[in-house]
Amino acid sequence: MTYLLLGAVLLGNLEVWASAQVMLAPPAQVGFHSVDYKNVLHWTPPTNKTSLRYNIQWKIYGEPQWLDVDGCQGIQKRQCDLSGVTSDPREWYYARVHASSLPSCKSAWALSPRFSPRWDTKISSPVLRLNVTERGIVVRVKTPRLLVRKMHSGLFFKIYLIHTSGEEEVYEMDCCSNKLTLKELNHEGKYCLQAQTMIPSQAKSSDRSSPRCVTAL
Repeated sequence: MTYLLLGAVLLGNLEVWASAQVMLAPPAQVGFHSVDYKNVLHWTPPTNKTSLRYNIQWKIYGEPQWLDVDGCQGIQKRQCDLSGVTSDPREWYYARVHASSLPSCKSAWALSPRFSPRWDTKISSPVLRLNVTERGIVVRVKTPRLLVRKMHSGLFFKIYLIHTSGEEEVYEMDCCSNKLTLKELNHEGKYCLQAQTMIPSQAKSSDRSSPRCVTAL
């Protein structure tokens, strides 16, 4: 009887050990990358296996229930766009992901940090469009995504006019303005311009756009 009990214990330990061996480590570095309210969950794989599949769930902070993300179940890519389910700027969200591999290996859930689309999204740099005329440099700015404009009614742009000496002049431009004309420039003077999106309600701004350089007529 003693030998039978000992054998059962050893067999049980062996089963536990075998189970632990096939258990996958969870994905790492789970978190949201958000630009202009496009909220994409990213993670890194737990192993070098290329056959892993991932399942993603989300929930609102304070709610008990986790919900599956449609289109992000059993996927092989290492990111998932959650913009559709995390669109309310008043809410805070969590997401989680686990990995699985055939035949039946599965990892534990890996949790993202708490995420707010309003406070955590990064505003992209605006795009400058310049036209040099005899009256001056006509500046147009391609505005951010419509959703950004809806979220922030006081949004405006700063336009930086940079002289060859390095001196800067700063102009402000309403986001709904069609254009801004910079006048009284030196004939055949070379100027570089940059633009920056400003959100005063959050003391928030984008990075400056890449410099665009032109020569005045």
